[in-house]
Amino acid sequence: MKSRRIIMKEQLEPMKKLSLSLLPHKYAVCQFHPDKHIPYWALLGDFVSLTRTPEELSIVCQQDNVPDDIEAERGWCCVQVQGAFDFSIAGVNASLAIPLAQADISVLAIATYATDYLLIKEEDVERALLVLEQAGHSIDR
Repeated sequence: MKSRRIIMKEQLEPMKKLSLSLLPHKYAVCQFHPDKHIPYWALLGDFVSLTRTPEELSIVCQQDNVPDDIEAERGWCCVQVQGAFDFSIAGVNASLAIPLAQADISVLAIATYATDYLLIKEEDVERALLVLEQAGHSIDR
């Protein structure tokens, strides 16, 4: 039986080069019981992401708004992909995640209807931005 080699699209064309911007605030990822109501403070600020599953309610919000007694992973910076993308466009997240993974930088990706965001730990953000620039992306700081 002959084996067939599958050629990945990435082998045929380069990854997308994107315009990115670093949002000015620090963010926290908070975890709540799935039945918890969304606290008012979580909805304040320029970027908020809510995800409810049967296991949890996760809220990404501006770190300064999170009370000290709330279980949260603090110290995240947020990079926004500039521009809107059609749902059929493939590779947007991969063009960011692959070079960062190769540099051993962990990210939390969030997609919205219009665009994508990457949360990067504060201690890794400068190195991450350099990696992304070296991968051909432009960054508005």
